[in-house]
Amino acid sequence: MLISLCGDDDCNQTGFFLGPSVWGHNNEILKALYPLKSFYINETFAFLGCLLFMFVVGAKMDMSMLIRAGKKAEVIGFLSFLVPLTFNLTTASFLAKRNPNSGPVPPNLLYHMAAFQSVSSFHVITCLLADLNLLNSELGQLAVSSSMVSGTCSWVMVIFIFIARQDNFVSTTAMMWTYLSSLFLLLLVILVLRPIMYVMIRNTPEGKPIREGYILIIFIMVLVMALSGEVCGQHFLLGPVVLGLAVPDGPPLGTAIVQRLESFVTWILLPSYFVYSVAGVNVFSVDCSIVTSVATLGLTSFMGKVVAVIVPSMYFKIPLMDALSLGLVMSSQGITDVMMLQQARLLFILDDQTYSFMVAAIVVVTGVLTPLIKLLYQPSKRLKSSWKRGIQHTTQNMELRMLVCIYHPECTPSLISILEMSNPATKSPICCYVIHLMELAGRLSPILVHHRRGTISSQAQSSSHIVNAFRFYEEQNPGGNLSVNLFTAISPFNTVHEEVHRISLEKRASMLVLPFHRQWKIHGFEDDPKVRSVNRHILHKSPCSVGVYVDRGTLQRCLIQTATALLCSIGVIFIQGRDDREALAYAMRMGEKPSVGVTLVHVVETDYQPTTVNSCVDFELDYQLVCDFKIATVARRHHVYMEENVSDSVEMVNVIRRCENWFDLILVGRHHDRESVIYKGLAEWNSEFPELGFVGDILVASDSQCQASVLVVQQQRLDMSADYGGSYDRGSVTDDAMSTVTGASSTIANPWRPNKVRSGKL
Repeated sequence: MLISLCGDDDCNQTGFFLGPSVWGHNNEILKALYPLKSFYINETFAFLGCLLFMFVVGAKMDMSMLIRAGKKAEVIGFLSFLVPLTFNLTTASFLAKRNPNSGPVPPNLLYHMAAFQSVSSFHVITCLLADLNLLNSELGQLAVSSSMVSGTCSWVMVIFIFIARQDNFVSTTAMMWTYLSSLFLLLLVILVLRPIMYVMIRNTPEGKPIREGYILIIFIMVLVMALSGEVCGQHFLLGPVVLGLAVPDGPPLGTAIVQRLESFVTWILLPSYFVYSVAGVNVFSVDCSIVTSVATLGLTSFMGKVVAVIVPSMYFKIPLMDALSLGLVMSSQGITDVMMLQQARLLFILDDQTYSFMVAAIVVVTGVLTPLIKLLYQPSKRLKSSWKRGIQHTTQNMELRMLVCIYHPECTPSLISILEMSNPATKSPICCYVIHLMELAGRLSPILVHHRRGTISSQAQSSSHIVNAFRFYEEQNPGGNLSVNLFTAISPFNTVHEEVHRISLEKRASMLVLPFHRQWKIHGFEDDPKVRSVNRHILHKSPCSVGVYVDRGTLQRCLIQTATALLCSIGVIFIQGRDDREALAYAMRMGEKPSVGVTLVHVVETDYQPTTVNSCVDFELDYQLVCDFKIATVARRHHVYMEENVSDSVEMVNVIRRCENWFDLILVGRHHDRESVIYKGLAEWNSEFPELGFVGDILVASDSQCQASVLVVQQQRLDMSADYGGSYDRGSVTDDAMSTVTGASSTIANPWRPNKVRSGKL
């Protein structure tokens, strides 16, 4: 089989091979590998896994998304349900006219096949997007909202089909009691069980895990609701699904339930259901007329869904390729659809042949769509900016837009210190966007919450301390010098970087500040590998400049001491390259603050001569910015320029070691020219933190004696031509042009020697 119905290929393959399609037709093999006495045990485990799985799916769903979906998602979701259903019913009517009642495919079966093949599932689409790492993309967010609408319509239709089918087997009086019992079951969940869950939440202290006894009570509720559904004359899955929808999503209860049950159900119980479901598939017993009908209706349904998505998407001005990708996503089916087909077979709505081929069709179609979606839609291309987004390219009297990411509330004071050092002033105000990044747990779909002034969303109560701290800091900066916009992003950590990139691009941020994954405590330090992974992804394709802040507490102490007329000392270790220029530009902005002193430690390679066009351009830009620093600090006695000549990597490391404890904050660039002589000796350097670059790793490594806070800066990644106004094209440079640039740079005898600016040696 090409792909799993829920991400587990091996279980589907096992069921397929044990079924009558491969080994099942041989009784001897079947008795040896799949004895009859194990059938009932496997069936029990299969249905237990099924009911727990549907309960977890219900617990992870957020029904409020139907209200927040928006016009675009509502239109696309409803049409992706209505149009394929209309197409399929029309095609089924045409096929029924060609096949009379005595034919191999009865008309009622055709209409039911048409209805079941046009449905879609919110859970399947969300899992598919998670597997493709598209949950945080624009397509993923629209698909999640649209699938909630279309999935709700689909399941309402399926429930009505099941109820209408049951009417054929029981009397009117029995059906009336069945409906009343089901209504009583629903009221029991809403009026009794859901309030009990809220009592559990109120009895759980903030930040503490839910009690194990509460989890046991919830588990007993699931089993009782499954039994009650059977007693009421409904399917045993009805009770667990309704109870799951009633569970308050998110922490502490919803998250705890999902964490306790999801792995156990997915990896232990649910595989039994896969084997049980697929083992009954016999593709060789399917009649050709069934194959033709299922294939025709499947193609019609697929075309209907794609058309139903593309047409409104074009109206809403969504690009054609994005609309096509969205149509393919909305056409996916999976495990919940198989459960629906199995229940239809138990109610004799579908026969065994139709069930077999429809399950096989779901597996094959999903296996084809998945790589096709991955090929057509690549969200990283949409995150590239053609504009210069960095502090170096922000004019002095222009508003600086910053994006600050926070993983833990403990990082709030240190990041507020960085904002304060960034010098919000009347002439150069700062607009800061703060995002509290939280890992998605207990939910299927990611959410982005905007905390408007005076309110904190109930979906992100854990962000209250962060929101209050930044609101208080904003109030301490009157006059419009600083404005703060606060968000909470609850998303899987393997894709949350796309959310950060998208916000930084939409808000036109120039600097993105990230806290380092290692946090220093009183008795040592703590590492968070998940935070480190997110930081690496953000650094890889950020549409603006990025600063990774390594907090050791010195900057906060320094800001407290400024009240006693003491200076905050900032050091910049400048070697060469665009990242060092961005770090120096940031330090120059900080240096505008009266209580800040900036020391530029310029490490110059002895007898350095650029040999390539790129190195010549970097050489000239470095020289220009250093001269700007000298000119800007002529009349400021707290700003110092120091120059250190080095000839190899050993001397460079010694310079860094000597100045590592001279400052409260050290700014360094992340990337440097690896072909330089002073870096060749570091080629075999065993970096502990390669995401910080050579210099940052020296200052932050476990064996470092540095006690100062460090900010590692990476400038926005554009083409080399962006550094000098786009007038340079690497592909069109001739040898004469290269020699001209090289010759021009060689006329500067010693460009780094200060002129009318005092210098010193470390």
